Amino acid sequence: MRRLRTHLAGALLSVLALSLTTTACGGSSDAASPTPAAASTKTADRVEPLDSTPRPRLPVTVRSADGREVTVEQAERVVPLSGSLSEIVFTLGLGDRVVARDVTATFEQAAALPVVTRGHDVSAESVLSLRPDLVIAESTTGPDEAMDQIRAAGVPILVVEGATGLDDVGPRIETVAEALGVPSAGEELTRRTEERVAAVAKSVPAEKDKPRVAFLYLRGSASVYLIGGKGSGATSLIEAAGAVDAGAESGLEKDFTAITSEALVKAAPDALLVMSKGLQSVGGVDGLVKIPGIAQTPAGMDRRIVSVEDGVLLNYGPRTDQVLASVVEQLYGEGGAR
Repeated sequence: MRRLRTHLAGALLSVLALSLTTTACGGSSDAASPTPAAASTKTADRVEPLDSTPRPRLPVTVRSADGREVTVEQAERVVPLSGSLSEIVFTLGLGDRVVARDVTATFEQAAALPVVTRGHDVSAESVLSLRPDLVIAESTTGPDEAMDQIRAAGVPILVVEGATGLDDVGPRIETVAEALGVPSAGEELTRRTEERVAAVAKSVPAEKDKPRVAFLYLRGSASVYLIGGKGSGATSLIEAAGAVDAGAESGLEKDFTAITSEALVKAAPDALLVMSKGLQSVGGVDGLVKIPGIAQTPAGMDRRIVSVEDGVLLNYGPRTDQVLASVVEQLYGEGGAR
């Protein structure tokens, strides 16, 4: 979600002058099976670790996305500062080494861990109190003062480039795996994830006219209603589901733009992709279609809504196949919210 918040920052400032903190050794070959998880409208809130637990080979020196050379001496107490990064560490089979989480790491295996960061509100004191030997952060993690305080205490910080699409899944997994001293497990998990995503993509119905899907960011409590354009992070997911990103295709150059009747008419979406909490915040589908312009779109008239949990929708990590399967099922089946 931190990646999404970064995309939203400019749009929120221009629309409302408002700052929001929202709410992203190898095992056996059997684990690389391309069989996708069963599609459902609600993605199971668990991660699936590799069959074999890898043994880290450390120390290693890796290049961080912030340009620094980071040496990892040990990885017994790891703090990933986003839900997406936590998901990768746990799925690699090293979840027993994670000692804290970001508020967006809501999957079952991590839920009991102490929360040390909420979006950009990283608490250096809370992180350091857990005596970590490695902190893994997104390129948008902050504030800078907190990150500098953690570094000054001698704790190595690996910064991972944020994900914006399906092509980022493998590189992020392999970057984290290399820093943890388990590069073979990273390669295995990347292979498993990509094969599963490909298997789901093959199940997409061959439609003569591809459905047009608009990604909406909704926060009813703050009256924030945005439509995604180029760079929203949703385009590759929508396209993998055999659809067209209606916002980007209609010419919306910004990551996010305030929803207007004119923008919606031009986008003419057949379906709307939303986060589940965002949909709840506007009163569900009944509340969504009351937002000016929504009811006049094909999606609004058909009440064709695709809803996916906030914590996994744009993570582009090991559960991306489940997210894609859910989108496909709701888009083409009868399971979508109406």
